[in-house]
Amino acid sequence: MPHEWGPRADAAEQAILTRHLRPLWLLPGTALGVIAWPSLLRDKGFARWHYWWQAHLLDCMADAAVRGPNPDRRRRIRALVRAHRIRNGGRWTNSYYDDMAWLGLALDRAGQLDGVPRRGRALKKLTTALLEAWSPERGGGIPWRRKDDFFNTPANGPAAILLARTGHVDRAEEISDWIYSNLADPSRGLIYDGIRTDGSLETMIYTYCQGVVLGLEMELSARTAAPRHAERVRSLVAAIAAELAPRGVIRTAGGGDGGLFQGILARYLAFTATRLVVNGEPDTQTRRIARGIVLRSAEAAWRNHLDAPGGPLFGANWAVPATYPDARSAPSKMQDGAVRASAVPERDLSVQLSGWMLMEAAATVASSGTPA
Repeated sequence: MPHEWGPRADAAEQAILTRHLRPLWLLPGTALGVIAWPSLLRDKGFARWHYWWQAHLLDCMADAAVRGPNPDRRRRIRALVRAHRIRNGGRWTNSYYDDMAWLGLALDRAGQLDGVPRRGRALKKLTTALLEAWSPERGGGIPWRRKDDFFNTPANGPAAILLARTGHVDRAEEISDWIYSNLADPSRGLIYDGIRTDGSLETMIYTYCQGVVLGLEMELSARTAAPRHAERVRSLVAAIAAELAPRGVIRTAGGGDGGLFQGILARYLAFTATRLVVNGEPDTQTRRIARGIVLRSAEAAWRNHLDAPGGPLFGANWAVPATYPDARSAPSKMQDGAVRASAVPERDLSVQLSGWMLMEAAATVASSGTPA
C-alpha cells in the first residue's frame, strides 16, 4: 500500500537518528553516524568513522528531505557535511576513488535542496580527482585507490554517475564502455567486481556493482542519443531479477561494507522504476520488474525487522528475521582497506542505512504510480 512506505521511511530515519547520530567531538553544529549499535567507546568518539558510510548517511538524509522537506532535516544535512570535512582533516578528498565518488554524489544531491549550501568547491575537488584518475595508458578505467593496480566497478560506477551529473558526459560514457569491455559477463549479463593491470579478473558478482552500473546507464540513456545505454538497463534489470533477487528479494552481502550493497542496488532500481524513459513495452516491463524487486524487498525487510530503541532494526538479510545485536560480540574491523562485518551484522551502521535506503526507495516507487 503506497501510504505505508512514507511512515516506514520516517521510522527508519528516526532509528538512525536515535541510535547512531551524534555530534562530532561535542562540537556544536556537527553530526556523524556512530558506526555500530551497541557501540564501543572508541566508536562514540569517532576514532573509526568510515568515510563512505557517512556519504550514504548523507544520501539517505537527502532522500528524506526530498520526500518531506523540513528545517530539521536540512539542519542535520548541514551538520553532517560540516562534520565530515572536520573529521577528514579539513579535506574533502581521500585515497579511495569510490569513497570520493560517493561523497560527491551525496553532496550534489544535498546541494540541490533549498537551504543547503551547494558546496561547489568541494564538488570541483572531487570531480577533478576522479577525472585525473582516468588511466588511458592502462587502457582506461579508474583505480580503486591511489597508486593501486586494481580497477573495479565500485570505483568506476559511482565516479561515472557523478561525472555525468556534473557535465562530464563524454568521460562518463568512456567509463561505461570500459566497464562493458572489461567487466561484463556476456553469458549472464551481470558485472564483475574488477580487473588488475595484469589482466586478471575478480569475477565476484556483487549486488552493488550491478546497482552502480544500472545508475550509470540510466544517466547516460537520459543524456545521450546512444540506444546501447537503455538496452544495457533492460538487460541488467532482467539479469538482476533472474540471479540476484530470489523470490523478488535482493540477496544479502552481510555486514561491514557489504551491509550497504543491497541498499545501493535498491536505490538504483527505484531510479529505474520511476525514470526510465518508455519507448515501448520492453521499457515498461523493465520498470515493472525494478519496481517489483524494490517493493518485495521492502515488504520482506519490514516484515523481518525487530523493534529496538528509537525504531526498527533491520536484518542484514532482508529475507529472514533480524538478529538483535549484542555489545559483547565481536565488532567490525578493518582489513585490507575494507570493513569486515561485526559478528552480528545488524550491529553495523551500514546494515541499518541499507534498511533506511530501501524504505526510501519503496516510498519513491510507491508514490510514482508506476504499474506493478
